Amino acid sequence: MRIALVSEHANPLAAVGGVDAGGQNVHVDALAGQLAIAGHAVTVFTRRDEEDAPARMTAPTGYIVEHVPAGPAREIPKDDLLQHMPAFARYLEQRWTEDPVDVVHAHFWMSGLASTRAARRVGVPVLQTFHALGTVKRRHQGTADTSPTERIGFERRLCRQVDHVIATCSDEISELLALGLPASHATVIPCGVDTSMFRPGPQPGIGTGGDRLLYVGRVVERKGVGNVVEALGSLPGVALDIAGGPPLDRLDEDEEIARLRRIASRAGVLDRVRFLGAVSRTEVPALMRAADVVVDVPWYEPFGIVPVEAMACGRPLVGSAVGGLLDTVVPGVTGELVPPRRPDLLAPVLDELLADPPRRTAYGRAGRVRAVKEYQWSRVAAATERVYAAVLGTRLTQEAAR
Repeated sequence: MRIALVSEHANPLAAVGGVDAGGQNVHVDALAGQLAIAGHAVTVFTRRDEEDAPARMTAPTGYIVEHVPAGPAREIPKDDLLQHMPAFARYLEQRWTEDPVDVVHAHFWMSGLASTRAARRVGVPVLQTFHALGTVKRRHQGTADTSPTERIGFERRLCRQVDHVIATCSDEISELLALGLPASHATVIPCGVDTSMFRPGPQPGIGTGGDRLLYVGRVVERKGVGNVVEALGSLPGVALDIAGGPPLDRLDEDEEIARLRRIASRAGVLDRVRFLGAVSRTEVPALMRAADVVVDVPWYEPFGIVPVEAMACGRPLVGSAVGGLLDTVVPGVTGELVPPRRPDLLAPVLDELLADPPRRTAYGRAGRVRAVKEYQWSRVAAATERVYAAVLGTRLTQEAAR
């Protein structure tokens, strides 16, 4: 198949950990790579956000990244990109007219807007993965939500227009149905993990300098990092590493880092919190293996790649009982789940787990088995490929019946 993946703000080759660079970047990179390895011709269309970015480049796994000239060639917050989607769509239409594709898979709602507009003119089916829904974001962030006011309406329209939606977790399905998506047009396919890169290794020694927690990901308020810092106040002697945010030399300029430092100072734990700044993907497995427990307690989460990465590394995970974590984390088997935004409930769960090394070991072993069985990227890509083929088959049948 000739496959176009559209990811307007999340360049699959970008460094992750910034405000707008996280799980979607990883997802698109891994999915495109696995589809290319399977023999498909894959191109990822993403917005050009650097002046010196080449028009086209080949990723290490064999797919093409095409930088779309839509708006100024600089970083722009994703919530400010809507005005540039008409130009993005015009470019896609031109490219797909010149070099036709068989199927389009849009990632994020603005990619869906551009893709459906372009695809109408060239007659190609469009699948959609939202990665996050405006209804959920508005529910949890309220007036702090910086999404365009039109977002929810556009997502509702996409549910009627696209050929199929690939959701990343079961919890998302009910939200999609409420937006008007027919149940027959939805399939749950989770995000995945590279189980050769994320794998068990030497574990921290017991009684060798205190217990260590790890948070990995974007350093934004909704990720619940502040709640972990607050919980640390009830965990004497426990240290927390925070991997994510801007590079080390720019940490002092970041408002969220400053907020977390204030929280840590009030809780009396500033000396036990280490801000690592942005880290490369290759550094993450070693960080996870060095932690006693990986903590991921977002307020809401469409999927959450960190839990499956921690499981693949054989580390226990304490997460919040939201979104994709309800699918990935098996309480009492691979980790524990707690209500979001409740540091008072998070602290005792962490305390009990840190005090029980055999339980942590058992969780880690079970997590590794689950990650290998359920979340390898090759498995995710194969499931996605089957949905593409089914949508193409349906489209051909419909056209033949006309």
